[in-house]
Order: sequence, then C-alpha cells, then structure tokens
Amino acid sequence: MSHELKNTAANPGPLGLLGFGMTTTLLNLHNAGFLPLSIAIVAMGIALGGLAQILAGIREMRQGNTFGGTAFTAYGLFWWSLVLIWVNPFKDIAPADDLSMGFYLLLWGVFTFFMFIGTLKHNRATQVVFGSLTILFVLLALGHFTESHMIERIAGIEGIFCGLSAIYSAMGQIINAEYGRDVMPL
Repeated sequence: MSHELKNTAANPGPLGLLGFGMTTTLLNLHNAGFLPLSIAIVAMGIALGGLAQILAGIREMRQGNTFGGTAFTAYGLFWWSLVLIWVNPFKDIAPADDLSMGFYLLLWGVFTFFMFIGTLKHNRATQVVFGSLTILFVLLALGHFTESHMIERIAGIEGIFCGLSAIYSAMGQIINAEYGRDVMPL
C-alpha cells in the first residue's frame, strides 16, 4: 500500500513581502520627511524587515526557490546591517559617512538590478517591486553621494510606492490563495 505524503508547506513569500513592504514603507515615510527616525523604524527593521524576511528566505530555499530564498534572506540581512549602521555598537569604528553610505546603497542597487532581471520571468507585481526598489537604491545612493536632502526626499516618496507595491503583492498572494482564484491581479 502506497502512502503518498501531501506537501502542506505554506507559501513563505507573503510573509517575506510583508516584512519587506511594511518596513520599507515605514522607513521611507522618514526619508520623505513625514516621520523622524525613531525606535519604531529600528524595531520594525530588526523584527519584520530582518527576522521575518530571513525566516521566509530560509523556507523558500528549503522549498527549492533560489530566487525567493536569496531575495528574502539578503534583504533581511540588509535590514539588520542597516540597523547596525544606525546604532553602531562598535564604538571604536567610525560611524558611516555619506560616501560610505552611498557605496553601501549603490551595491544594494546593483544586486537589486540583477534580481530585477530575474523577475522578468515572474509576475508583473514582482517586477514592480524589484524595479522600484532598484530605483530607490540608486536615488538613495545619489542622495548620499551628493549630500542632497531633496534627492533623499524624492527617494522617500519612491520608496513608499515600492513598499506599498510589496504589501499589495503579499496581500494578493494571500487573498488569491484563500479564494482559489485571482481576486487581486498580480
């Protein structure tokens, strides 16, 4: 008698997208000038932006999804590294300046651009998330390289769009799975 096991593993993607989207939206409300940088943003970066995405990334890897696993794990670690930059618990190491932050953000932009190329085989919602994230990183890098608060504010507005697009994608995946049909187009 054959006992076939049914794969009942949940899709970790929506959790990762929510972690990314909610944290990105909150941080970019700050970048756009609507909120001060506060413990609310730092805590969200550690918990939802960092931990939730890392957990989602590990689950994606276990399910054989290299793209999702790489994206969620890398961006989760991005949030943890960004919080470390802000808090700088290494008191003997100089804090990040605009030049080093510019290169930090530019490298994330290069990584994200190549991930965007990978999304060309994915749905439109995923393409929007990664395309707008590439633009966000480039704008943030330019803002630091030029020390232009105006560019950083423009980046903030674009980042709010990016974060909300990730939240939409997460909610679309959840709602569509619950209803067994496309309620929210992706």
